[in-house]
Amino acid sequence: MPKLKTHKGAKSRFHITGSGKIMRVKGGKSHLRRKKPARTKRLYDDMITVHPSDKVRLKRLLPYGLK
Repeated sequence: MPKLKTHKGAKSRFHITGSGKIMRVKGGKSHLRRKKPARTKRLYDDMITVHPSDKVRLKRLLPYGLK
């Protein structure tokens, strides 16, 4: 079977943990951030897990990252 190519855009946006969870950063982190309160800006720093329905799509984009 031939090698599968990793999607480079997905590789830079998603991080896979040791247990197999896919983590992502929230959107809207960099644009128009100056006028937002400090509490709101801190919420953008957390990495959150990807929704289970998106995991099927990401399995094709990151063939060697998922278990």
